[in-house]
Amino acid sequence: MAETAETQQVDGRQAARAERRAAKLAKQIGAFAKEHGGAEGHLAHTGQTGTRIVLVGQDGGWGDLVAPSYEVADSAALKSGITMHAEFDGDFAARIRTGPYEWSRMAGIQLGGPSNNR
Repeated sequence: MAETAETQQVDGRQAARAERRAAKLAKQIGAFAKEHGGAEGHLAHTGQTGTRIVLVGQDGGWGDLVAPSYEVADSAALKSGITMHAEFDGDFAARIRTGPYEWSRMAGIQLGGPSNNR
C-alpha cells in the first residue's frame, strides 16, 4: 500500500506541475493575443519533445510556444480562450505576414547559407 500512496503523491505533483505550466503558457498566449489584436492557434506534435502551440495574430504577426505534452498545450489553449484550428490549412496559413528577416532566413537555409545548421 505504501507504493500506491507514493505513486499517488508523485502523480499529484506531476499534475500540479502540468497545471502550473499550462497556466503560464495561457498567460503568454493571452499576452500575444493582446499585442496582436487577437489570435488564433494550432497545436502541432513535435514528437518526444512536446507540442508546439502555433499562434497567428489578427495583424498577421505569428509566434509559437512549446509545451511539454499535448495535454498541457491543449489545457493552455483552452485557458487562454483563443480559437484553435484542427488543421494548419491554407486559409489559416495565409493570415501570417512575414517580413524581410523571415525571407532572408528561409533563403539562407534553402541555399545552404549561414543559417543552415549542417
